[in-house]
Amino acid sequence: MVLDHRTAWIEPLRSSLSVLTYPVYLIADTPNQAAEWLGEITTNEQSLLDQKRELEKERTLLQAKLQKLEALEAENLRLRNLLDSSFKVGERVLIAELSSVELDPYRQQVVISKGTRSGVFTGQPVLDAQAVMGQVINTSPLHSTVLLITDASHALPVQVLRNGLRTVAVGTGEVNRLSLPFLAHNADIQPGDTLVTSGLGGIFPPGYPVAKVSDISRQPGQHFSSINAEPLAHLDRSREVLLVWNIEQNIPASSETQPEDVTPETEATTEAAETTDPETQSRGRRDG
Repeated sequence: MVLDHRTAWIEPLRSSLSVLTYPVYLIADTPNQAAEWLGEITTNEQSLLDQKRELEKERTLLQAKLQKLEALEAENLRLRNLLDSSFKVGERVLIAELSSVELDPYRQQVVISKGTRSGVFTGQPVLDAQAVMGQVINTSPLHSTVLLITDASHALPVQVLRNGLRTVAVGTGEVNRLSLPFLAHNADIQPGDTLVTSGLGGIFPPGYPVAKVSDISRQPGQHFSSINAEPLAHLDRSREVLLVWNIEQNIPASSETQPEDVTPETEATTEAAETTDPETQSRGRRDG
């Protein structure tokens, strides 16, 4: 060994032997390498599965937030359209939300979230961002019932915007159709004509859009034409509505009248004011 250390004459032999034995070492180490490789694959696969689960949770959360944002965006758009409509109307207006819808297929009615505490009154016109929706037929302190223009019991005086021809638009019970039953065959009306409120009847101020003529049928032997019109208001989709006051109506400027708070001190003061001395009470009876 000392000779080998000093002369290194056996080094080429050792190198040759190492080359020959390398495959043996490689084969002997294969199980360890395979185990490490499988461990890395298992670890990486588990890590990827965990990341996938986290990403799926995050995606679900983001999708839920996106749906809410889309709903808020749509609501903002509706409110912006209502605000634009309130400027076009020119009268005092109040925005209300739909609380419920009449489920009876033969009645076209909705309930809104404003009542007499907000100054709502029976017969008040109701619009959405596009056109006339109906009128209030019943009120309570916090809610009101609105009869839509398509209800079979509703009739609305209208006129053709193009030439001022006056007639009456009658509800058919269908949410997308009005009837104009009182126009003769020679009446100057065409498909596509816009109908607006005429102001007659004292309910709706003139000039509010109502419907657009959809089809006209003139049958021989009939005194009147069969004319249908499609409402311009989104009667089956609107969530917010406009309650309208005429400029001539003297309505308080406050949107709601809140009830007065009654405290024990107020009640005591009231009782003290009502309980006066007998002389004052007798004088009050003589004055009465």
